[in-house]
Amino acid sequence: MPSADPERPVRLSPVSDEVWQIEPSGPLRGDVEVRGSKNAVSKHMVAAMLGSGPSTLHNAPEVGEVGITAAMLDALGIEVQITAREITLERGPEIRPRVPAAFTGLNRIPILMLGPLLHLAGEAFVPLVGGDPIGRRPVNFHVEALRAMGAEVEVGDGGISAKATRLRGTRIELPYPSVGATETILLSAVLAEGKTVIKGAATEPEVVELALFLQRMGARIELSPDRRIVIEGVDRLRGASTWLAGDRIEAFSYLVAGLITGGEVRVHGCPQDRLVTAITTLARMGAQFDITDDWLTASAPNGLRGAAVQTDTHPGFMTDWQTPLMVLFTQAEGMSVLHETVFENRLVYVPALQKMGCEIEVFDACLGGPACRYHDTNAKHSAVVRGISKLRGADVTLPDIRAGFSAVLAASVAEGNSTLRGVNHIERGYHRVFDQFTSLGLKINREA
Repeated sequence: MPSADPERPVRLSPVSDEVWQIEPSGPLRGDVEVRGSKNAVSKHMVAAMLGSGPSTLHNAPEVGEVGITAAMLDALGIEVQITAREITLERGPEIRPRVPAAFTGLNRIPILMLGPLLHLAGEAFVPLVGGDPIGRRPVNFHVEALRAMGAEVEVGDGGISAKATRLRGTRIELPYPSVGATETILLSAVLAEGKTVIKGAATEPEVVELALFLQRMGARIELSPDRRIVIEGVDRLRGASTWLAGDRIEAFSYLVAGLITGGEVRVHGCPQDRLVTAITTLARMGAQFDITDDWLTASAPNGLRGAAVQTDTHPGFMTDWQTPLMVLFTQAEGMSVLHETVFENRLVYVPALQKMGCEIEVFDACLGGPACRYHDTNAKHSAVVRGISKLRGADVTLPDIRAGFSAVLAASVAEGNSTLRGVNHIERGYHRVFDQFTSLGLKINREA
């Protein structure tokens, strides 16, 4: 198995310890353009490894995730050029099969590189994955899928090693429609020998977007009913270009920013079909929408009322939407219930909101929906929210990307100023988020 030692040093930018001072400044109004999502752009960058020529990703966001992934690819021998809106990638003459240990814990992208590296080099090593502390996202689905395709895989304390002369197509049934595992199989099966069938696949828009990009590169992929994806392996893939669809998490988050402050934010760049469930959920709470082919906006001139919402895999209510929704619940009349069924520790951000005056209580019971896979565990995965809560400014540390954005929302309607620490989390996942909020009228000062 390949050694865990990197072949050359890697330089990573230091994590920012910047602090935001936020002063509530009334209703947020204006226009926001969302670009391709964090959850899509990094996966497309990995897919570009497989092409024999250059690939270009248009409408790319300026987020920290892009820089981290680009540095990984550079360490492997992939040439990456980044401009204001585009990323161009091309495989270099030599592929180094080891993702350096310097990337340990930064995000979850290394696990997706195992399959491509096996195709390109016959061996691979990736360090332990990281990402937001929202609950267990085990790598066993990824590992078992690769083993089923003929790879020798070892999971050690420092990372995962793998070896394969040629991956072979097979039938894989996922115990849960995991987005990451579905992407790993896609990236591994497109150049495998024979046919691969995924049963129980994730069908999130970002997964389909990745499949379409691979198809442009020459892959043979069939999206079948009942969460089934069929991939016929080919001998080679070429480079391709694509326009990344607008980030549905950002779009929802900015719509909530307008609603929670009594303002109105017009969101450009995200198709309506990516927000169907979110739009209906907000409409049930009393939001009024204006939707065109180019933009959509929401307002609540008559106020908002509470709701019961359960997160789920696509096409259900997205787990990443629930963090801004939780803050919105605090400013809606009456009681609201949130039942998280995707990640058992997604409510890790609640103490920060409670510190700001949000009246939220969490439970290990399944509230607001039928029993989920966490019903017999100790996971605090349901919340009851009392509105309307009077929020107050506070000094809080942000635990992850989505919680960070929600803390900004709470600070925007609090009484008094707030200090937010760990804002690098927000900037890892939201395109130019500081500039977007200031353009809407929120008063934010950066401090070292």
